[in-house]
Amino acid sequence: MSQELMKRVEKASMKSDVPFFEIGDTVDVHTKILEGEKERTQVFSGTVIARSGSGSREMFTVRRIVAGEGVERKFPLHSPRVSDIVVKRSSIVRRAKLYFLRDRVGKAVRLKERRRR
Repeated sequence: MSQELMKRVEKASMKSDVPFFEIGDTVDVHTKILEGEKERTQVFSGTVIARSGSGSREMFTVRRIVAGEGVERKFPLHSPRVSDIVVKRSSIVRRAKLYFLRDRVGKAVRLKERRRR
């Protein structure tokens, strides 16, 4: 009984229009940011290196290189602050988590592109 109740409560807070993306995809994550009384949208572009959790607690990690330094950011998938997720390109990967990219530098970070029909 309690599991059913939890699922109903969780379903109310989940987004219905979540785009399909996989590990290794290069995405643009549009997040809403409050600056004083103004609200603006900030875009974080990078490669999805991990997904974790399920239901309303699902998270994904995006990694990018800024000024030669690796930056990772975790986003809740169903958060109202995440306004949009745009898939720029898909890559062929053979792992569920791409943590090995943390140790790589330069051209070694590149992933082979997946062609879609």
